[in-house]
Amino acid sequence: MTSRKKTESTPKKAAPLHSTDPAEIQMILDARHSDPYGFLGLQCSGTGRGLVIRSFQPRAKAMVAVVDGQDHAMEKIDAEGFFEVCFPDQNDRFDYQLKIIDHDGNSKVARDVYQFPSTIGDQDIHYFTEGSHRRLWRMLGAHLMSCRATEQESGQTAGTRFSVWAPNAWRVSVVGDFNNWDGRINPMRNRNGVWEIFLPEVGVGAHYKFEIIGKDGALFTKSDPHAFFSQNGIDTASLVYDLNQYGWSDDEWMKKRESRDHYHNPISIYEVHLGSWKRRSKEKNRFLSYLEFATELVDYVVEMGFTHIELMPVSEFPFNGSWGYQVCGYYAPTSRFGSPDELRNFVDSCHQRGIGVIMDWVPAHFPKDAHGLARFDGTALYEHEDPRQGEHEDWGTLIYNYSRNEVRNFLVANALYWLKEYHIDGIRVDAVASMLYLDYSREEGQWIPNEFGGRENLGAIEFLKNLNASCYEECPGIITIAEESTAFPGVSRPIDKGGLGFGFKWNMGWMNDSLNYMSKEPIYRKFHHNEATFSMIYAYHENYILVLSHDEVVHGKGSMINKMPGDKWQKLANLRMFYGWMYAHPGKKLLFQGDEFAQPAEWDHDKSIDWQLLENDEHLGVHRSVKDLNHLYISEAALYETDHDPKGFEWIMQDDAENSVFAFARWSQNGECIVVLVNATPVIRNDYRIGVPGTGFYEEIFNSDAEYYGGANSGNAGGIPAEIEPSHGREQSIVVQLPPLATVYFKLRQV
Repeated sequence: MTSRKKTESTPKKAAPLHSTDPAEIQMILDARHSDPYGFLGLQCSGTGRGLVIRSFQPRAKAMVAVVDGQDHAMEKIDAEGFFEVCFPDQNDRFDYQLKIIDHDGNSKVARDVYQFPSTIGDQDIHYFTEGSHRRLWRMLGAHLMSCRATEQESGQTAGTRFSVWAPNAWRVSVVGDFNNWDGRINPMRNRNGVWEIFLPEVGVGAHYKFEIIGKDGALFTKSDPHAFFSQNGIDTASLVYDLNQYGWSDDEWMKKRESRDHYHNPISIYEVHLGSWKRRSKEKNRFLSYLEFATELVDYVVEMGFTHIELMPVSEFPFNGSWGYQVCGYYAPTSRFGSPDELRNFVDSCHQRGIGVIMDWVPAHFPKDAHGLARFDGTALYEHEDPRQGEHEDWGTLIYNYSRNEVRNFLVANALYWLKEYHIDGIRVDAVASMLYLDYSREEGQWIPNEFGGRENLGAIEFLKNLNASCYEECPGIITIAEESTAFPGVSRPIDKGGLGFGFKWNMGWMNDSLNYMSKEPIYRKFHHNEATFSMIYAYHENYILVLSHDEVVHGKGSMINKMPGDKWQKLANLRMFYGWMYAHPGKKLLFQGDEFAQPAEWDHDKSIDWQLLENDEHLGVHRSVKDLNHLYISEAALYETDHDPKGFEWIMQDDAENSVFAFARWSQNGECIVVLVNATPVIRNDYRIGVPGTGFYEEIFNSDAEYYGGANSGNAGGIPAEIEPSHGREQSIVVQLPPLATVYFKLRQV
């Protein structure tokens, strides 16, 4: 551009050429222009002579273009706030700023939004379109950045780039508290279905949404699917957030995580719903914050001996009653408990105390809330158009279209986002069975077979394989867990061996059979003996986690203690016996909050679990037993090291149905042995002889009937030496006093 002499006079008036098409102006005024970057800002004039600057500022009384320090008054072409100024003798692009004068006479000088070039590369869009962009959250969403408007600009302008995928939209604008939520002001540029805009001076804390016009002309707003922070409840705006400010202090944990062998190490998970674990009853029943959880919850979990915390979904969700399983903000931790960096502080605190963090993750479905993903650009974008493929009528939610590259990419990148940006150690994938089968919870005629006529959802299967492959490749040492309740083969087997590639699978069969057995009156358990032993038939088909989750203590299913038969004493004894049995059974462990102290009431997501029960000796006893089981479990290799190896388990006696007694041995890799006996009746079994694997002293290291736990304190005075007396096919045996409704562990000590 040729230099211009600065003047101190009033703004120079450049004669308008009046070349702008009134129809295009009207499209700007109606916020329906499909190519704002081709019309607003600095453009070639319609006469073929010179350049023109166009701007729409509905709250401006007057506007001035500032070029090389010289003011050029812009003509108000339309009363609603459309301004332009022409430079008929200028053909080379030049740098400029806009001075906006409001109706009170206040003025502000700013960069023109439509000066700025695209900041998203073609390669980014290509990878997204083919479904392989593993850092998608760095492309889409709201990103703080600095940008040059022109090559001539000496410095860079700070602001925020907004971008969103809406390929079928006619027009997309970013609206927020920075533009009075007016969709006419900041319409975005369309890059092959990815809409973007850079807004100078918009920074952290700005509230925003996307205003969209669909192909059918309908106007609506949506929250940002890639927002890092969002409101929840009635207000659903997305918030600009800087993810680059938090300073992690868990380097040691993260380095060790890369080589962690989960299969041969203890995993004892405490499942937590943050909204109800503990509340401040004296402060209007408020939630704890992430910062409070970082001390109170972490201290508790360390004391109790759990190795991991599993958080029920913390991605932003609108409805408290969904417990977080109906997600609208997949990239935003819920603001109910604080900011994203405060959640990071919680994870950091866990890691510094040696606790892993698993997050429930929900790629199976999403809600229909108007601000969410449903019909995001006016079409079935993330979901299927046909409700036979795209809707879960049971849950009132929509099903992802896993055959679409961009949808798979959205989900896989989201899992990687939590693992990388929040240092989450594992994801537990919710409702996998509903993803695998096209006829899940559907009658004949309500579903569409796959291309081969089968019921398997082939797109979902490939998505899950891609998910697991990506997570394990990108984040060594993490774990993926499937909540899968069917007999689908190879859920936790490697992909190259025909599996889905999950690290672990919830053992729903064990849970159902065990709870059914435990619910029986002891006098009838002998008729259900096989239910208690059946789990060992398939124990090594998958890498299992034994789960007593939130689903088992809600919706009329009764609390864990109230699933047990008998009077209060028997209920408590049954529960302690059951927990002891669970911790000795092959498989990793999971307990839901409140189960560890035998809360009688069903779980209620709207209030705290009943901590006051710990003032009662009976409930305190159960609590002590779980604490001791955890600490014993993590200290005894025989209880965890060979969970997934048939050599680590041996039935000693499984056929005493008449007495409802079970006996088995657990082995470590180096031959350490723990013998476990279970008496599922309220009858003391005196002088009960049981064969044992070797000679030596069998130290009693756990007895669920201990007085310390609230039991009758019957037992074996610390242990029993083996006798050379054949029993149960073994040359040596021990004679034990087997307490009623109790589980007892004996560790073989060589003498």
